[in-house]
Amino acid sequence: MRHFIFGAAVFFLTSSVQLFGQGSVSEFRIIKNNAFDVGEKLTFDVNYGFVTAGEAVMEVSEKKTISGREAYKINFSVNSVGTFDPIYKVRDRYVTYLDVEGLFPWRFEQHIREGGYTRDFSAYFDQRRGFAKTSEGTYDIPPYVNDIVSAFYLARTFNFSDLNPGDKFNLENFYKDKVYPLDVVFLGRETIKVEAGTFDCIIVEPLVQEGGLFKSEGNIIVWLSDDDLRIPVKVKSKIVIGAIDAELTAYEGLIGELTSKK
Repeated sequence: MRHFIFGAAVFFLTSSVQLFGQGSVSEFRIIKNNAFDVGEKLTFDVNYGFVTAGEAVMEVSEKKTISGREAYKINFSVNSVGTFDPIYKVRDRYVTYLDVEGLFPWRFEQHIREGGYTRDFSAYFDQRRGFAKTSEGTYDIPPYVNDIVSAFYLARTFNFSDLNPGDKFNLENFYKDKVYPLDVVFLGRETIKVEAGTFDCIIVEPLVQEGGLFKSEGNIIVWLSDDDLRIPVKVKSKIVIGAIDAELTAYEGLIGELTSKK
């Protein structure tokens, strides 16, 4: 269950990025974002089989200035509940600084505490000169490369309306010391019920390769609200040691209306 849950939901779709402001004096791309803003907080129950094993929180906490650019500070944490700690204690935390206009990362941090396993990793993305300076070395990167968390927030801004089941997209994702492709298959739509309500959803499957947030990769399905906000409603993953699900229990600070909610 290493790298516990939910980074699974993080992915994709550079091929359908809509760029705005081309031909302007802007140094970087500009992407229209109607999906999220500062103040958004999403909370999930993390279930291992029939047991509630933990809680995950995704939060856009504030805006900071990074490399002379305004960036969202996005926090993602996963903690096992007290009753599950004796079995497998988890205290995971990820932070990304996402450019407000261009929706690409400037900095990424990963702090893993799972059972007896620990890992601390950080990367500064020099998007101007094309390299990532990490806690383990310096590596070349392509333009607008993502970390695993920023990729998810970028994907929430895409237009899914013209996709057909089976359509496949990809994103370039930097992890540790390499750039990995992260293909995603659009599976269709479904209405599902979770603690936070009943939602019309888009279903996608990230085809996670080495370099994702799972030590042992497995089948991953993600349900996103079928509206402009594209909030994750449910994640279902089959891994080597069983199945892990995450379901939305609460949300606050949304930028707009959840029109997908019944």
